[in-house]
Amino acid sequence: MLASDTWSAKKGRDALSVNWDESQAFTLGSEEIFARYRELAKTPGLVAHQSGDADQAFGKAARVVRASYDFPYLAHAAMEPMNCVIRLGSDGCEVWNGEQMQTGDQYALAGLFGLKPEQVSIHMLYAGGSFGRRASSHSDYVLEAAQIVKAINGKAPVKLVWMREDDMRAGYYRPLFHHALEAALDDKGRLTGWRHRLVGQSIVAGTAFEKNLVKDGIDQVSVEGAANLPYAIPNMKVDLHTPKDIPVPVLWWRSVGSSHTAYSTETFLDQVAGAMGKDPVALRLELLATHPRHAGVLKLAAEKAGWGTPLKAGKPGERRGRGVAVHESFNSYVAQVAEVTVAKDGSIKVDRIVCAVDCGIAINPDNVRAQVQGAIGFALSAALHGEITLKEGRVEQGNFDGYPPLRIHEMPVVEVHIVPSAAAPSGIGEPGVPPAAPAVANAIAAATGKHLTRMPFNAAELAA
Repeated sequence: MLASDTWSAKKGRDALSVNWDESQAFTLGSEEIFARYRELAKTPGLVAHQSGDADQAFGKAARVVRASYDFPYLAHAAMEPMNCVIRLGSDGCEVWNGEQMQTGDQYALAGLFGLKPEQVSIHMLYAGGSFGRRASSHSDYVLEAAQIVKAINGKAPVKLVWMREDDMRAGYYRPLFHHALEAALDDKGRLTGWRHRLVGQSIVAGTAFEKNLVKDGIDQVSVEGAANLPYAIPNMKVDLHTPKDIPVPVLWWRSVGSSHTAYSTETFLDQVAGAMGKDPVALRLELLATHPRHAGVLKLAAEKAGWGTPLKAGKPGERRGRGVAVHESFNSYVAQVAEVTVAKDGSIKVDRIVCAVDCGIAINPDNVRAQVQGAIGFALSAALHGEITLKEGRVEQGNFDGYPPLRIHEMPVVEVHIVPSAAAPSGIGEPGVPPAAPAVANAIAAATGKHLTRMPFNAAELAA
């Protein structure tokens, strides 16, 4: 729908009566997908990592600890919806938009218009958030605008604006995943085996990245954070199922695979620590003896958070707890300690998060702190509220009323401590996300004794 302004175009589109042929439509709901994934998790997948003999360790185990986890689809929910301006002239094509994958969009537009890539000029604007959404391998909204320009033979520049509902109901999502984990303890209470099975869609299958990021059938971003687990466990096995019959569009989401692997591995390790009768920080340090940068941020976060000291008591009926998580992503190491208060009705208040970061040389410490603070807010939005659900193949959420971001009153006090380092600088825009949710979940478990295995967190599970 073309118009002279956005509102007129929206009103015109709203007036359309469209009959869709849904005879070939995908009609599964989220719970049906989860049910299918849980069944797949009962069978072996493709091996992503194997060391020692995990099956033998489990055969000799005196005790086995088990847990399974469900992670929903998530929207990027960037404050600025998808938009761009495209002008086509005799000299080529110009684009004004927020960008994360300039070269891909440049080549896609050149192919559509029959131009050389160098005839496509992209003016990258600072966008109101992206989080992976403006890095679409299919150049989706950019090509949609270009198709309109082509249809009118370039008579005028075209500005495309998607409504919030357009992207939330028909955009791209962080994949829905199911994880199943097992830990073997021997008769002396030692952790001798670890098995981790993941089930979820591939982000890179069918894209230009497949050649480099899918190896022996394993999507590396599906298992990152799980296949490279740093803990010194003698017998480990990580395998993966990648369903190919789920057509829901999926895409990178801030911290990508680590957005779910950090949660499952770090919360499960806390369960294992409980079964072993060990302090969660002490167990991690024991298992990280050969990983000094992981251990370094863990020690710093624990020290600054006052790990091991009593928390101030809450109001009558409130339960308080402290939890920890550590994770590496984008070659940066981040540990977080969370303090939470759980009310009698199960409602959760994250009071404080203490974060230690090793990202090599901190070129701009203020920017490092800002990125980590924002990453924690982003992660808590997903942990406390974020969920895209399907019913008969349709997305049920359309705007922030059904997919709420973290509100300012929910944001905890955040302390960021940067490890002095002479190592090469590494990523900081995403590594603050993975440890936040598991640190909070582990704090909730410390307060209530209940380990949360599904996101977002459900207050009803925690009611006293």
